[in-house]
Amino acid sequence: MPEGKYCNKTPITTAEGITDLLADKSGAKYYEEMKSLEVDSDLLWKTIQNTCKSRIRTWLEICAHCGMCADSCFLYLANDRVPEQVPAYKIQSTLGTIIKKKGKVSNKFMRDAMRVAWAQCTCCNRCGMYCPHGIDTGIMFGYLRGLLYQQGFVPWEMKIGAGMHRVYNAQMDISSEDYVDTFEWMVEEYEDDYPGLTVPVDVEDADIMYTVNAREAKHYPEDLAEAAILFHIAGENWTIPSKGWEQTSLAMFAGDWVACKQQVESVYDAMERLRPKRMIGTECGHAHRASVVEGPYWAGRKDGRPPVESIHYIEWLAEALREGKLKIDPAKRIKQPVTLQDSCNYVRNHGLRDTAREILSYLVEPGYFIDMDPRKQHNFCCGGGGGFNGIGYFRKERNVGLKVKRDQILATGAKLVIAPCHNCWDAIRDLEEEFEIGIKWSFLKPLVIEMLDIPDHLKPQEEDE
Repeated sequence: MPEGKYCNKTPITTAEGITDLLADKSGAKYYEEMKSLEVDSDLLWKTIQNTCKSRIRTWLEICAHCGMCADSCFLYLANDRVPEQVPAYKIQSTLGTIIKKKGKVSNKFMRDAMRVAWAQCTCCNRCGMYCPHGIDTGIMFGYLRGLLYQQGFVPWEMKIGAGMHRVYNAQMDISSEDYVDTFEWMVEEYEDDYPGLTVPVDVEDADIMYTVNAREAKHYPEDLAEAAILFHIAGENWTIPSKGWEQTSLAMFAGDWVACKQQVESVYDAMERLRPKRMIGTECGHAHRASVVEGPYWAGRKDGRPPVESIHYIEWLAEALREGKLKIDPAKRIKQPVTLQDSCNYVRNHGLRDTAREILSYLVEPGYFIDMDPRKQHNFCCGGGGGFNGIGYFRKERNVGLKVKRDQILATGAKLVIAPCHNCWDAIRDLEEEFEIGIKWSFLKPLVIEMLDIPDHLKPQEEDE
């Protein structure tokens, strides 16, 4: 069974390769060719022998099949608690079977494993919190995705996304020149409202180096201007890098570990080139995980940390409000029921449990914030993490998974959902489109700007007639 033109084991490394795959609308030919893709069992087993270390092997061996992980999984709950959605079953029937059979599995098995890996797990790692043995199925699914990617059994959008990182060092086809031009253009749009507003580019030894999600430059450029406005009002000494500005990693979702390393090293190169005191990333969960939590290990950094102190945007925003760099006009505080979506990637997986709630204590009138149940590190995935949002092939499964978040939101009675994470924002937007429950959703930046008490010297000055 030869490899196909579209579906094969070869990573995309050229712009032409991306264009060719994009021309296959929705991956129709790609998925058809996948049915004939040959499994290289020798390579699969060799990879497992070289990379599957004692932790994963121990986890697979000590699982007691107790089912304690079942109710922790939102996809198990959303799918009527069918046994096939129990996290332990999902990983044992995929990765566990591949190892037991020493890589000698069929094409159909690998296609089924792909469905489980991307449509039945978002790698949110919630199950690991409740396993009595400390088994983290989410981490194992991340490993499984890597094996599947190597063999070519990866969703069409994820293959493209990983290729984007290899070619553009960004999840979308945006050059460094386009990024800087877009940022400068958006800032110019607001210069009259905020005198002195600029976007400093490649400034060395700044206090802050700001990195973003490429989707902001491509689809939400107002987010770039909002970040500039808040840094400006706060009086920060900040800069953006012209290269190494993209903090996200669709390669992490795809299981393309080579591209993961390449991507995060581009950000670290910018840190070492500009020498900021710290890096602040935008309102994105997986971007933080990729560049701050997982990234140091992909880059081979022995201390497990980025080259400079690196924090999530909510950490900076809470600090700016706490220290009075940004001040909120009490009359403009939110006076309607509001709730908060916790991002798995920086709340459960990096401990930022109370930071966003501190921010909301400034933004929301007392009595109007209603927390979800469960909340903080116990909160469920938005329903679209781990790449689930972006895979059209599994859109029906994703929409079923959104039911758990829908019910959580409805139980709060909130009319506004604050979602300081791109995947969460997208999932809640799609949730409203799918179920029409009558909610709005927002990042933090636009809400803060609407409520700012701006000092007189930073306001536009009236011209003498």
